[in-house]
Amino acid sequence: MDATSSTNNFILQVEHLSMKFGGLVAIGDLSFQARRGEITALIGPNGAGKTTVFNCITGFYKPTEGMITLNKRDGSTYLLERLPNHEIPARAKVARTFQNIRLFSGMTLLENLLVAQHNKLMKASGYTFLGLFGFPSYRQASAESIELARHWLEKADLIERADDPAGDLPYGAQRRLEIARAMCTGPELLCLDEPAAGLNPKESASLNELLNDIKDNTGTSILLIEHDMSVVMQISDHVVVLEYGRKISDGNPQSVRTDPRVIAAYLGVDDEEVETVLTEVGDEDVIEQLDTGPDAAHGPGNSASMMAGPVSDTVEHADEGERVTVSKAASKAALVDASKPVSQAGKPAAKPRSPAKKSTSPAKPAAKSSTAKPRGGRK
Repeated sequence: MDATSSTNNFILQVEHLSMKFGGLVAIGDLSFQARRGEITALIGPNGAGKTTVFNCITGFYKPTEGMITLNKRDGSTYLLERLPNHEIPARAKVARTFQNIRLFSGMTLLENLLVAQHNKLMKASGYTFLGLFGFPSYRQASAESIELARHWLEKADLIERADDPAGDLPYGAQRRLEIARAMCTGPELLCLDEPAAGLNPKESASLNELLNDIKDNTGTSILLIEHDMSVVMQISDHVVVLEYGRKISDGNPQSVRTDPRVIAAYLGVDDEEVETVLTEVGDEDVIEQLDTGPDAAHGPGNSASMMAGPVSDTVEHADEGERVTVSKAASKAALVDASKPVSQAGKPAAKPRSPAKKSTSPAKPAAKSSTAKPRGGRK
């Protein structure tokens, strides 16, 4: 009973997810959970594999390895990687938006939201027959669909433009319309791919208000990809950070914000400068974590999948003979872990912390090797 109750607290469980495209490891042994009724953010640098994770969850890709479990409120469980693509939104109740807006620009706002309810309307119409003759069951379903569409237009602050073409809306309003259209499908899990991309601060504030309203008043859980940290830190209950397809941090927004590996992944500094820059930009809590070492359980580990392979894989393009290698040194988060001294017991040893001392005498230049030749070939 306890185990079942604990499982039901998580609407989504991703276990050892791996996705390979030929020799390229896009996702390697990724595991995380999204709690019911919360907003979970999936963040990371460009190319970290965030959209690939979304595509696996929503059925656009079938993962190479791993399990994606969705637990509905009624107690039913679905393995999303085994469901046909069209059944993920219809049966598992998973809806999504995309990085690029995909509205029917020639249709009105109201019509865009009615299209999202086509499954219900087609069933009520007897697949056209009952609708043609105006049966009461179809008229009732049609009225309910219009009412639901108008409800979400009001929530998105778009009701006054219900009869305008969607293509005439400003960019931020189109983003909110996409979310309203997704909500018309009655999802239990709403997946948003960079909903704040291209929004100004006022539009981002309106988006935050809409997402919080969805979380608080509908019970719909939200999983979002976002680069706008003002959105992520304000509305997220849980944050998962990816780098090169591996999870490097997992926790509440405050703990993720001060994780040295996350800072290193976003800074993009030279390999030998990672620790120096972290010390310069970090506060006392960050430096303390850097000295003692972050929790190894959240760091990128070896893949549990036989198919996923290590991070350092080679991609071949047969047409051009090109070979592209992603080396382990590319991971700034891994370099933070590697830079820590290791004690004889195999655990990270805490480095003594002392305030930096300024030298009163000029630094001595490093001794040059007697065998070094001057530039230009001159002696």
